[in-house]
Amino acid sequence: MYRQEVPQYGALLDLVADINMEVIQQNPSLEAILRDSNQLDRLNVERHGAIRVGTPKELSTIARMFGVMGMTAVGYYDLSVANVPVHATAFRPVKEESLNRNPFRVFTSLLRLDLVEDVALRERAAEILSKRRIFTSRALELIDLAEQRGGLTQEEAEDFVSEALETFRWHRESTVDIQTYQALRSSHPLVADVVCFKGPHINHLTPRVLDIDRAQSAMHTHEIRAKATIEGPPRRNVPILLRQTSFLALEEPVYFRGGEGAAGSHTARFGEIEQRGYALTMKGRALYDSLLQDAAGSSLDEAFTAFPDDLAILRKEGLAFFRYEINLERQAGSPKPDATLDQLVDSGWLRALPLTYEDFLPVSAAGIFHSNLGSETHAEYSEAADRAAFEAALGHQVLDEIALYEAAQAASVEECRRRLKLGNCELGS
Repeated sequence: MYRQEVPQYGALLDLVADINMEVIQQNPSLEAILRDSNQLDRLNVERHGAIRVGTPKELSTIARMFGVMGMTAVGYYDLSVANVPVHATAFRPVKEESLNRNPFRVFTSLLRLDLVEDVALRERAAEILSKRRIFTSRALELIDLAEQRGGLTQEEAEDFVSEALETFRWHRESTVDIQTYQALRSSHPLVADVVCFKGPHINHLTPRVLDIDRAQSAMHTHEIRAKATIEGPPRRNVPILLRQTSFLALEEPVYFRGGEGAAGSHTARFGEIEQRGYALTMKGRALYDSLLQDAAGSSLDEAFTAFPDDLAILRKEGLAFFRYEINLERQAGSPKPDATLDQLVDSGWLRALPLTYEDFLPVSAAGIFHSNLGSETHAEYSEAADRAAFEAALGHQVLDEIALYEAAQAASVEECRRRLKLGNCELGS
């Protein structure tokens, strides 16, 4: 559906596939890590989408819809710190086997009308949103059915997909007149994008590339209007967290209500590419955040020379998460019962595979938003995180992404310990 709506998305997929093939051919060690981590097969189908909803009810129902597909709300992202009037979560699978089958995430933002200063405009926006229905009756019926039964039949599942697509489809017809649209846009372009249309159209669908710097250069070569800079950490031998870039938002024709239907345009949807690195521990994230602050007074590349760029050092210093597995090629003898984790890895009994970062960075997300939506008003919001309100709208707490990585690492250590009949292997010992 998105490829039909945004033809340049198809060109982006072809470009990414070509780069991924080249990188894998040129880097056997990376190919081995991807293969051993079950990442290779999922690479060409991996995506993240992004949508924006307008009300707590829309968010809670979206959560139920994604729940049918085994996707859970992970992480809380406050984008008000970057002057974007939303807060968000990412719906995704959480277990490794589920991620390998369904490597899909949807970054889902909830509009914060409380940050719109004009009271009359805020009330008008709330009134408009209260009247729209973004889910079909059949989709709601199937969500209820899936929750009651714990799943759907094959026929019902196909029906569910068809009905769910209607929620995310682009509509050229605005639900408001052009004057209302312009007033809402003057508050912030994102407010108009959420309030003035029939539903939360997908504003980007992002493939995963293995070399985003090469992709950025290739977009310019192919006359795809890429944003000026790549969001996230600088280029490294060992990638960490998430790097993102995009081609600039399309200016799309829109028809507004009133009279014969006034013609205008709207910019919201764009093409994004991401490069996923490795998940960092709390210690690693603290170092990352401090270096970002340091970069304000220098260059990003210069600041990040202080962040180790070697997998073994990242593991030994407890900066990144790993999954441990028994090295099946070593079969002679047995390890010492009191061997530490480092000793088991160094002696070849265990292999350590870095965990891919499956989540997002709020500053990077805001950077993508700003470069594509623009902002005539340059709205500024005081820091206004409100996780409690977001979770109340969602209907439950979001999962903590760091806790998920910690649990995955700990489970792999315990499995190795059990199979090798060892005592406790203390991480970092």
